Amino acid sequence: MFKIIMFLHILGSLALGFYLVLPFVVGGIGRLSQASREGMLSLIGLLNRYAQYGLVLQLLTGIYLVVKGEYTMAWTTVVGVLFLIAGGLSGMLGKPLRVAKMGGDTSALGKIRSFSTLLAVVVLVMSFFMVYRHII
Repeated sequence: MFKIIMFLHILGSLALGFYLVLPFVVGGIGRLSQASREGMLSLIGLLNRYAQYGLVLQLLTGIYLVVKGEYTMAWTTVVGVLFLIAGGLSGMLGKPLRVAKMGGDTSALGKIRSFSTLLAVVVLVMSFFMVYRHII
């Protein structure tokens, strides 16, 4: 059972890899034509939804792994807070994506750029602490 849960946890972390490349994808959106921009924003919205499913998978499998493993309270707290921040930012990313897709103002693209960069940093730091859990 442990190996199956670990496999699902790794599968969920692959879904979160989307957030690591998102700032680079969003950086090139401004140079696209309007039709291409709408298609790209639609694709980013779809992938964001799948990555949110990955976050839910991470939550469920992560809780199981923490209960079965030996983790410090500090590590659990830090990773839990980072997880909540990632979940919040991914949810907050949805509205600017919808506004920008409907041809809204350019401030939506700035919010998308900011949220995607923050998400990439949070996922990177969370992955670091997952690999080097003995630091905390």
